[in-house]
Amino acid sequence: MADGSVLVVNAGSTSLKLSLVEADGRAESVASLTAAPRDVEAVAHRVVHGGDRFRDPVVVDDEVESELAALADLAPLHNHPALTAIESSRRALPDVPHVAVFDTAFHATIPPEAATYALPRRFREEHGIRRYGFHGLSVQWAAERVPVPRLVVCHLGGGCSVTAVRDGRSVDTTMGFTPLEGVPMATRAGSVDPGALLHLLRTKALSLDELDRALEHDSGLAGLGGTDDPRRLEGTLALAVYTYRIAGAVAAMAVALGGLDALVFTAGVGEGSASVRAQICDRLGFLGVELDAAANERAKPDAEIATAASAVRVVVVHAREDAVAARAARELLHFG
Repeated sequence: MADGSVLVVNAGSTSLKLSLVEADGRAESVASLTAAPRDVEAVAHRVVHGGDRFRDPVVVDDEVESELAALADLAPLHNHPALTAIESSRRALPDVPHVAVFDTAFHATIPPEAATYALPRRFREEHGIRRYGFHGLSVQWAAERVPVPRLVVCHLGGGCSVTAVRDGRSVDTTMGFTPLEGVPMATRAGSVDPGALLHLLRTKALSLDELDRALEHDSGLAGLGGTDDPRRLEGTLALAVYTYRIAGAVAAMAVALGGLDALVFTAGVGEGSASVRAQICDRLGFLGVELDAAANERAKPDAEIATAASAVRVVVVHAREDAVAARAARELLHFG
């Protein structure tokens, strides 16, 4: 094993991914914590929500773990599994430093006009209600692969977000205080009129817990079409809503950037569905997006899929959250 190897633990809402990342960026999957090498230099944990407390990577000790537990309900689908993974990893590898790396950190550069909700001051100041943004590790990797002044990154997987990146820095994104806001996702609703949700609660159509479950688990593509697999939703209203909202978000991010130089698709659906990419890009012709249909159909990340005449580059980028997390751990611990 090469010096500087980092075990990256990525606890998602439905899966636990472990990868061993070498100093040169090469990575291999690890089947389980018990199968992980004992002589890694560090363990890096992707944590979705750091709240106001955590922005930079931090070495995990008992106090930090306790503070992370207090933040878990901000992103329950992700932070609870991350905490469980941290606890298990610290038991399995007690003599190795563990580092928490936060998805919200990349979005700390979002300006106040994009981060602030039009809510009473007491909500904003006493309860920290603001736009945090998520998928930061993925967006950072995409921005490094496609270093243009005005970039929009569509991270389309189980969770979906669209982010505006100017000169390598996040300036706006669709996810907000929690990963529920924004475009429709696999099972999450995305943005919904809050008045409609209040109506459901006031009329007792749903309890608070039932509403929480509906928004997190029973909405999005699954709620519209009965499945969260876009391949089974061709020609349906579900896919039309999904691609329409994403295209609209791209256009909104172009406003934040004052134009658009490149559009990136990444994560499971972004990388794997030529049809979703085509339907989104078809709606963005007015921004100068012109997709090469043949290149799009055969695209394997990383790949350029726009025509030579397109005013906007369109790139499919393989998500490498593990590489960004491992690098952050090395930099914090000063090795590799």
